[in-house]
Amino acid sequence: MTESLLLSTDPIPPKERGPQWCEWVWRHFGGLGSDLYGDSEFEGHIAASHAGDVILTRLEANRHRVLRTAQMARLSEAPYLKIVAPWQGSAEVTQRGRAAAVRAGGWVLYDTTADYRVENPERSDHLIVMLPKDQIVSPSLPLADLLARRIGGDSGISRVALETMRNTYLELPFMSEAAARGAGELLIQLVRLSLMELAGQSTPRTQREALKDRIQHHVAQNLHDPALSIDGMAQALRCSKRLLHSAFAGDDDTLTGYILHQRLAASIRGLLDPANASRSITDIALASGFGNLSHFSRVFREHTGGSPSEFRRQAAPR
Repeated sequence: MTESLLLSTDPIPPKERGPQWCEWVWRHFGGLGSDLYGDSEFEGHIAASHAGDVILTRLEANRHRVLRTAQMARLSEAPYLKIVAPWQGSAEVTQRGRAAAVRAGGWVLYDTTADYRVENPERSDHLIVMLPKDQIVSPSLPLADLLARRIGGDSGISRVALETMRNTYLELPFMSEAAARGAGELLIQLVRLSLMELAGQSTPRTQREALKDRIQHHVAQNLHDPALSIDGMAQALRCSKRLLHSAFAGDDDTLTGYILHQRLAASIRGLLDPANASRSITDIALASGFGNLSHFSRVFREHTGGSPSEFRRQAAPR
């Protein structure tokens, strides 16, 4: 896997570097204003790669600052939570009336769907990590209280998260696409656990729930694949099969049962959808992740008491 983006002011005439840098920042970070503290000289480099849904960017530059207004936030195409984790230099993040300064060894989280400001008052070498917001937040996580707060990387899960962010970025050029995607999913899990710990929620139960959320997301993303398995999931999520099963301990469903019921629910939705009126039952079953029609028909009858064709006929008038 190679760098997906590499930008440098080195070949640009000195007088054009500042404006060019501001344009790059605007485009790469989805509409972000910037300025150079009025400096006439500037040098900067941006190198970015994707780890699945996670974007990791190394930003080396002279002092500068960035600003996202409320209007810019509304124009943003995708909601991200963003992390700045300095290798060198410092950064100060201001959001929701709170400010947090961070140097090497720590990181700060902020939300791209709201206005914010990031000051980089000296030459810096920062790792910027962008994570899909909907894969981090949950009703039990008080996100507003966790923004613009320094998260220490000295010990605990936040240190594991910081080191994993750095190592993932450095190793991405040597990873396959599948490995990079798995590394991105691991980062999402570690950041979520770090935020739970910061919020005082780091208990075995909440960690199990966080893992369960991650499993359910993986199942939803791969439900159509008949090869979806516990072994493959353990490899993709970088954990043991025993840990995967433990996330469903005490539930009415086992992990295997959960996958089966999700496939059954997807097939029922497909059969009920008027847009699929001309689509064959076999096609709908395969699209829901069942390996063959006979297995689908048997499971369907066990759970509904009738065949898929009977179900479809009865549902058609409604």
